[in-house]
Amino acid sequence: MTREEAEEILIKAGEGPDESFPLFQAALACAVHDDPSRDTAPAVALAHDAVDRLRRRAEAESPEEAVAETLAGDLRLTGDVLTYDHPDNADIIAIAERRKGLPVALGVFYLHAAREVGLELYGVDFPGHFLLRIETEEGPLALDPFSEGRVVLPSELSRRALRTGLMPDVASRLELLMAPISDRAVLIRLQNNIFARAQQAKDWPRAERSALRRALLNPNDHRPWIDVAAAREGQGALAGALQALNRAQTLDGGAAIAARAARERMRLRLN
Repeated sequence: MTREEAEEILIKAGEGPDESFPLFQAALACAVHDDPSRDTAPAVALAHDAVDRLRRRAEAESPEEAVAETLAGDLRLTGDVLTYDHPDNADIIAIAERRKGLPVALGVFYLHAAREVGLELYGVDFPGHFLLRIETEEGPLALDPFSEGRVVLPSELSRRALRTGLMPDVASRLELLMAPISDRAVLIRLQNNIFARAQQAKDWPRAERSALRRALLNPNDHRPWIDVAAAREGQGALAGALQALNRAQTLDGGAAIAARAARERMRLRLN
């Protein structure tokens, strides 16, 4: 797969409905878009293996046990505690080789396998730490893909929420803490993660690519284009940054003030 082919996949996914969003295919396209020189076969094989193993386990085990035993037990997917900020932790091709990564990147494999098997598993946009929500006969449970898919008890969810700065009345409301998000939102959160790390490292080309992927995945959102502009400015590509800001302002007039200020700053530099 070339970078251009990856972009075509992301454009198609971005234009489609949430209900049929191709999570794994789009995540694989994101990885190729970042670095098209790599072999996608290990990631595809891991995804297929996860589906086959989970289907067999789901026939005899509870949903939460089947998911955790398959992805973390059989396939050894776990969180990278020692080198948490390593760029490979956000890349599903690298994760297939290393078998460790960030919660949201690991979650892509969990969610893909569950979708194929018919289990009700969803991403949870929990502050500071991505989680999964699985529907069981006893009600919804939170799973942590970073900690080998273990169940996170309600009391621990509340403690985690309080540590992130949420008010006590919000941190005690499990229906808010465990609200499911779309697969599109899961993949966008992963790209946000990549952008933040690339920006911190001043790796502006990678930051631009991740922001562009967000723009393709959610073509009606103006915010990725502001990040594209920042990354281009970091590379000294001021004309390209202006184009991105114009795109942001076209998509959302509410971004006009911020976009105009940044645009004027760059025009002064161009002059």
